[in-house]
Amino acid sequence: MSERLLFVTGHLAHARLERLLRSLGETPFVWDICDIGVKVAALMTEAILLRRLPRPLNVDRIILPGRFRGNVEALSAELGVAVLRGPDEISDLPAFLGRGGEAPDLSRFDIRIFAEIIDATALSVEALLTRAEKLRGAGADVIDLGCLPDTPFPHLEDCVGALKSAGFSVSIDSFNPDELRRGAKAGADFLLSLDENNLDLAQGTAATPVLVGSPVHDLDSLVRAARVAEQRGMPYIIDPILDPIHFGFAASLVRYVEARRRLPEAEMMMGTGNLTELTEVDSGGLTGVLIGICSELKIRNVLTVQVSAHTRRTIEEHDAARRLMFAAAADGALPKGYDAGLLQLHDKAPFPSTAEEIAEMAADVRDANFRIATAPDGIHIFNRDGHHIASDAFSLYPKLGVEADGAHAFYLGAELTKAEIAFTLGKRYAQDELLDWGRGADRPEEERDRLREAGHTLRRKE
Repeated sequence: MSERLLFVTGHLAHARLERLLRSLGETPFVWDICDIGVKVAALMTEAILLRRLPRPLNVDRIILPGRFRGNVEALSAELGVAVLRGPDEISDLPAFLGRGGEAPDLSRFDIRIFAEIIDATALSVEALLTRAEKLRGAGADVIDLGCLPDTPFPHLEDCVGALKSAGFSVSIDSFNPDELRRGAKAGADFLLSLDENNLDLAQGTAATPVLVGSPVHDLDSLVRAARVAEQRGMPYIIDPILDPIHFGFAASLVRYVEARRRLPEAEMMMGTGNLTELTEVDSGGLTGVLIGICSELKIRNVLTVQVSAHTRRTIEEHDAARRLMFAAAADGALPKGYDAGLLQLHDKAPFPSTAEEIAEMAADVRDANFRIATAPDGIHIFNRDGHHIASDAFSLYPKLGVEADGAHAFYLGAELTKAEIAFTLGKRYAQDELLDWGRGADRPEEERDRLREAGHTLRRKE
C-alpha cells in the first residue's frame, strides 16, 4: 500500500505547491494538501495546527514548511502521526521527497588535517589548549606545534603532555634536532621534518617522521630516506613540498606526481598553506582544488595554517573539501552535486521562485505586511498596496511609506540590504533568514531564531 502524505500549507503557497506535486507524476506515495487557513504557513503555531487539522488523520506523515518554528516532536506525539519539517523552499521539495536522488553520505573522509600553530613557542600551555580546541572543533585531526628559529621553547614538553592528556594527536614542526628529539621523547605522534641525514631522531620512538629531501626539493634524496625508513621498519610520511605560485608551484605539482609514481604505496603529505596563505584569492575554492589533487594522488595528510585574515576558515574548508572529494571518488563521479559548503559566494540555485510566481503570490496578498523575495529580474517587495521591483535597496525605500515608522523602516532596510547582497552575488535569499555562506561562516541555530523573532516583532501588522 502506498504511503499517504499530507502537506500543510497556507493560502499564498497552495496553488504553487499543488502544481509542483502534480508535476512529479507517478510517485510511490499518495498525497493531499491541507490549507491551514493562514496566508503564510511558516507563521502558523502549534495551536493553530492542532485546532485546524482535519480529523481523523488518515495519513502516514505530515509535512510542514521548513520555516515552521514549532516543536514537530511534540506534534507527532499529540497527533499520533509522524510530523516532519520539510525544506524551506517549495522548489526543493522534490529532492526532499527522494525525487532528486538520495542525500550523499558526507560522514566519511580519508585525509588527515594537520593544523599548525605557528606561534606555539609564544603561547602558554593554557592558551595553546584553547587554540587547539578551536582547531579540533573546526575539523583538525593533528595539532602541529610550530617551532621558530632562534626562539627558545622551554615548555615544549609541557605543551605536548597537556595536548596528549586532552586527547590530541601532536606533531612537532622544527628544523632544530634538539626540539624534535625532545618532542618525540615527550610523546609527540609526528616529527616534521626529517631527511635521510637525521632519520635517527625518530628511531626508537613512537613518533612517525614526515620526510623531506635534502635539500628539500631533491626527490632522489626523499626516496632514499623513504627506503631507509622501510628497511628499519619505521612508518613514515613523505612530503615533496608544495611551493607557492611563481616560486616553483607548477614544478612542485610535477614532483608530487613523480613521487607517487616512484613510491606508489607511501603515505604522503601536502602543505596547502603555501597556496592558501600566500595567494590573495578566496581560500575555499583554492582548497577544493588542492584537496582534489590530494584525492587523485592518494595524499592522505595535509598541513595547513590559519594566519592571514582571508584564511580564517581554512580548517573548516579543508574539512568540507575532504568529505566532498571522498564521496565523489567513492562514486567515481565529479565533485558536483554533493555539498554546497564551498560555494560561499554564489549558490547553484539562487532564485527559488520565478518573477511570474512572485507576481502571482503578490496578487493574492490582502494585508499590509511586506513580503520580500528575489528573482532573476531583481528584488521584489510587495503587500496589498503594491508590488515593487528594483536591483538596489535604496531605490525601493521611497515607495514603501514607512517614513513615520522607525522600527519597521529599520527592519525593511536590514532585509532589503540582505536581499540586495544576495541578488548581486547570486545567493539564495529568504526573508527573516541569515544568508548561507557555506563553510565561510558559522550559522548557529540560535542566531537564525533570533533573526526570525526580531523580524516578526518589527513587521507592520495588519
